[in-house]
Amino acid sequence: MTNLYLNTGGFNTIFTNLKESFNGELTSKNNEHNLDIKCKLAKGAISGASFDKEISFMHFDLVFYNDATLSIESIQTAPIFFAYCEEGNLSHSFGASGAKKNIKKTQYGILKNTTTINNVLHFESYKRVQFTLIIVPTISNTNENTQFIGQLTKMFTNATGSYSYVGAENVKITKKIQELKAITHNGIVRSVLKKRILKSIVEIEVAQHSYSFIKTFDPILHLAARQLNQIKKISNLNLQEVLYTAGVVSKNFLPRLLREKYHLSMSRTYNQKLVS
Repeated sequence: MTNLYLNTGGFNTIFTNLKESFNGELTSKNNEHNLDIKCKLAKGAISGASFDKEISFMHFDLVFYNDATLSIESIQTAPIFFAYCEEGNLSHSFGASGAKKNIKKTQYGILKNTTTINNVLHFESYKRVQFTLIIVPTISNTNENTQFIGQLTKMFTNATGSYSYVGAENVKITKKIQELKAITHNGIVRSVLKKRILKSIVEIEVAQHSYSFIKTFDPILHLAARQLNQIKKISNLNLQEVLYTAGVVSKNFLPRLLREKYHLSMSRTYNQKLVS
């Protein structure tokens, strides 16, 4: 088992720590970092960038030679992590011995921790894993985006202080991540485009987890509930009495047909099976 520890600070510090842990080759330009890794622990690459301390991202493409954990120190800015798995799978837990949640290919996880317990990522040996991590601080020294940060905090916080969610990745977000990787511009244009894409991904997450998004499905849910109520009403009728009174079948024909062909009895039990 390989246990790695990430002592967080500035973005430069994070990549310096990773360089030391993996003994990799680090290159940095315009606040973007690329770490090439080829050592006894793993092979692959980690890249990332930070934009005005508002939003950051890291992309991991690794194969570990042993089962491994990456323990991320609790961060003062109490960020929300959005983790998108593109290949393989990884697991997350709060603390090394905490309950694990698996994030598979085409799934994503949302993680937020306001306690002093570390976020721990778990990796399997000899299995390639690719994932993108978007990091959004919820505590800032500036007053910018205060309303949006407050919305994020309220949405992805619970009473325990350790929030985690795993779900199927949104197709729109998958396309945005592909756009992020495909950017060929350099300089300030590159930074502006990347920052815009990252913020749009977070906005999509807020939309699909907000009440306003759920309201889109209200008419469908209302129709389904109304139909279920109608079925329940029908289930309270004595179907045998209704059909017999209407002269559709003899009194004994329908029960025999149901018993012989469908192995059911004409009773309240049958009516309840209609509902189920």
